[in-house]
Amino acid sequence: MAEFNIQTKKLTANIVFIGVQGFLDAHTFEEMEKTINDLFDGGTYRLVVDLSKLDYISSAGAGVFIGAIGTAQENDGNIVLMKPSPNVKEVFDLLGLSQIFPFANDIDGAQKLFA
Repeated sequence: MAEFNIQTKKLTANIVFIGVQGFLDAHTFEEMEKTINDLFDGGTYRLVVDLSKLDYISSAGAGVFIGAIGTAQENDGNIVLMKPSPNVKEVFDLLGLSQIFPFANDIDGAQKLFA
């Protein structure tokens, strides 16, 4: 199993990039939730989440994003998901989340979704 890892990087004054790697599941979702909540607490509500290195996401992992998107949108932000692997995209499709979250193929495309 790949080690779970989260990296954050400020893209602009109000957009933060979050890179997620490994398995986002019942054992790791709290770390993801804390990362997002810390950004919200700091006033950042525009998040680009790179899922290209995420090998697996469970419903608990997806729940982190479900819980956060409302808060982001209420504060003039959003959560853009970038490059999910086919199996991660399938989970979002099965849960009906592909209609809720915007998806992008690269950082430029993701940033344009905030315009």
